[in-house]
Amino acid sequence: MNGPVSSILAPVLALGTEYVLFGIAGALSVCAFVGLILAPALGSYGRVWEKLVAGFLSLFVLAALVLIGLVIGVVIFLNWDQISGWI
Repeated sequence: MNGPVSSILAPVLALGTEYVLFGIAGALSVCAFVGLILAPALGSYGRVWEKLVAGFLSLFVLAALVLIGLVIGVVIFLNWDQISGWI
């Protein structure tokens, strides 16, 4: 490949597979948060200030979900020797 197309695709192709998969998983998680938590919270209220507060409180839900995922990941990482014996 030569020309402008190769100069555009070269940085994309240089990414490792895990980065692409993590990016897709992150985008899917954000879409799920917006569709399942944020949109219903904003749609439940009529006034602008109520929608702002609902959106702000939804960020706490997002932070709690991220923290739970982080804790589960750390527990799995620290106990992987025992967990791999069960599999």
